[in-house]
Amino acid sequence: MNLIGTILVYAGLLALLVGALSILRPLTFLGIWSRFQGVMLLVGGVVVILIGANLPAAETKVAIRMTALDDFVPAYQFGELHTIRINAPRERVYAAMREVTADEITFFRTLTWIRRFGRSGPESILNASPNEPILAMVLRTSFMKLAEEPNREIVLGTLVAAPQGAQMKKDPTPEDFKALQAPGFAPAAINFRLEDAANGETVLTTETRVYATDPSTRKKFGAYWRLIYPGSALIRVMWLRAIRNRAEQMPGSISSELFR
Repeated sequence: MNLIGTILVYAGLLALLVGALSILRPLTFLGIWSRFQGVMLLVGGVVVILIGANLPAAETKVAIRMTALDDFVPAYQFGELHTIRINAPRERVYAAMREVTADEITFFRTLTWIRRFGRSGPESILNASPNEPILAMVLRTSFMKLAEEPNREIVLGTLVAAPQGAQMKKDPTPEDFKALQAPGFAPAAINFRLEDAANGETVLTTETRVYATDPSTRKKFGAYWRLIYPGSALIRVMWLRAIRNRAEQMPGSISSELFR
């Protein structure tokens, strides 16, 4: 349903743009012959955007605990999962994951600049330091470490929505994160998990989950999620590729030519 919502939102945005341009000058090469048709297309685009943004988000519950992420977000309404195979052992992949910087992630700076509307702001995942390892930076600024099993999995958590004026605990713990169920909040967690594969390779997975604690927060965050999802997914795909590039260039990594 979230993917359908995203498709509808972007289809509506396209229709809105074409309609707006056709009001200025009908785009006859698209079969739009009058400004009235442009107005109708613009209105239709707005309606489609509203439908996509407000589609209900179903809740997913983890049936069997498989990862540390399951301990902290066992139920969620919004999520994404990405996987990559890397020609390097887990230890090197994990080291690369801890060392990769924002500048190594293709399109990262462009997409985060768009996300913050070009505004400057405090250091965060949307305004990352160029040379500092990105995991270290986000743990220092906007995320907390929920769990870590070296060379296997790390889980980070943050809040993507909170009631206005809410006072957060000064030094929250992973248990505080796990227990957060009050209305108006949307805790989010992301993990990086490594598993051994054939020929000494490693499968690296990153998963993001968001749990909105009440229907109103779910509806508001749903509209936001469906708008940012394509960029968010692209960042995660490129993040995994940056880790792969770094891991495979480390001394002692398996040559990618050996298994082709």
